[in-house]
Amino acid sequence: MLLFCAKCGTRLTLEGRDVCHVMACQTCPYVFRVTRSIVNRKYPKLKEVDEVLSDSAVWQTVDSTDEKCPKCEHTRAYFMQLQTRSADEPMTTFYRCCSCGHRWKE
Repeated sequence: MLLFCAKCGTRLTLEGRDVCHVMACQTCPYVFRVTRSIVNRKYPKLKEVDEVLSDSAVWQTVDSTDEKCPKCEHTRAYFMQLQTRSADEPMTTFYRCCSCGHRWKE
């Protein structure tokens, strides 16, 4: 945790490396006496992520192609392409078996 000088606003530094009991300003004579443990934790709030491929309604509007399922070896699979990386990378193709529903990507 950063503490700042009450007089000039400069960041306070630790005085003494063995046992830290004071924090002092480097530009003025201000000294802050540490009387208890100073702990401040802030955890960032994670943004909510939409699961694009888990919704079954997404797969109802896609086309199918001749692709062999690695699980049941059925010869038809639904597919969709999404840009998952930067624009100079190729699109990722996601497949879902028409028979067993197994999903994989290329």
